[in-house]
Amino acid sequence: MALNGKTAVVTGAAMGIGKAMTEILLKNGAKVVLLDVNETAGKNLKEALDKEYEQERTLFLNCNVESEEQFKAALQKSTESFGGIDILCNNAGIMNEAMWEKTVSINLMGVIRGTYLALEHMSKLSGGRGGVIVNTASVAGIGPLLSCPVYTATKHGVVGFTRAMAEASTASGYGIRFNAICPSFVQTELFSGPLSRLGQFIHLAPAIHAFADKIGLLNVSEVAEALLELVTDETKNGQALMVTPRGKEFVAFPSHF
Repeated sequence: MALNGKTAVVTGAAMGIGKAMTEILLKNGAKVVLLDVNETAGKNLKEALDKEYEQERTLFLNCNVESEEQFKAALQKSTESFGGIDILCNNAGIMNEAMWEKTVSINLMGVIRGTYLALEHMSKLSGGRGGVIVNTASVAGIGPLLSCPVYTATKHGVVGFTRAMAEASTASGYGIRFNAICPSFVQTELFSGPLSRLGQFIHLAPAIHAFADKIGLLNVSEVAEALLELVTDETKNGQALMVTPRGKEFVAFPSHF
């Protein structure tokens, strides 16, 4: 998929990985709708992007992915503003074991909600143009992160949901590819935030930081580069792309039993 003239929607777009995704999509010719619950950060980013790109190539909408109403309205506005949606990056996420229900709500339910709502605009069965949906998972979606069991569960869920949706799309004729991006530790606020977010597993923080020191930290641009591959390569569907400081690797899952 060539990105020139395509429309992308990115959740959690105002900071961190979402901001890097927004920037690389714009750089490669796409128009981007920035969705974020942080209105100040979102408006500031939109203002900065307007100085580099044409103002009409971006749109910021305040949106909480936990809200069906807000998410639905944001995607409707995206379609009205840009004539359709070609790419959705379900990127919004948190890591907070102390608020495990909210972690499930944002990280997993938000991805499912966004996907189902986007189908109404993107699926060829409902008059859409098809396209690609990329869900932000984590290496914790491939293997366990001992200090974050709930975060691990949500990211496993994202990977499983993505793979199942890829097969469902192929079988149903949606015309949409589905992929998951699985970065290791990334230098963002999500990783460097207060230890209290580990809740009852705070005593395991030293083990996690030792592991991070061993494998190193990614920067957000490395994750965005991997996103670009999953979006532009038409052969990629149902893939989980693991991104670490050592490089990129597509995960080989066991064949169907």
